[in-house]
Amino acid sequence: MSKAKNGDSVKVHYTGTLEDGTIFDSSKNRQPLDFRIGSGDLIPGFESGVVGMEIGDSKTITIPPEDAYGLHREELVGRIPRSNVPENIELEIGQQLQVTQPDGNCLNVIVSGFDETAVTLDANHPLAGKTLIFKLELVEIA
Repeated sequence: MSKAKNGDSVKVHYTGTLEDGTIFDSSKNRQPLDFRIGSGDLIPGFESGVVGMEIGDSKTITIPPEDAYGLHREELVGRIPRSNVPENIELEIGQQLQVTQPDGNCLNVIVSGFDETAVTLDANHPLAGKTLIFKLELVEIA
């Protein structure tokens, strides 16, 4: 039987959890994830975790932040005046918003705090700084 290697197109079922057991994503009840190993479309630790697996293999991999969504970067957290937030938006901690930057590009941010005068926004990926644990099952190598 052949083993998955760099350049192969593969299909993988997965369940991703945080260290506390919280599931953040899963392909259960969906089609398996279809990707080419080495394409750079997925986090590096996920792609490298599939290398060497054979069809039908299952395993659990642990991916440190550096091989996932990176470390949490404080320079991506900032405060803006509350008056910059449209009045029709009711703020909640953890709420995701889109901010239009001066160059016209949109940036996804998370509300990490607010008071009467300011709102703290975090532009880090929601999984930045987290160790990710994936249960993988290799379904197909093409």
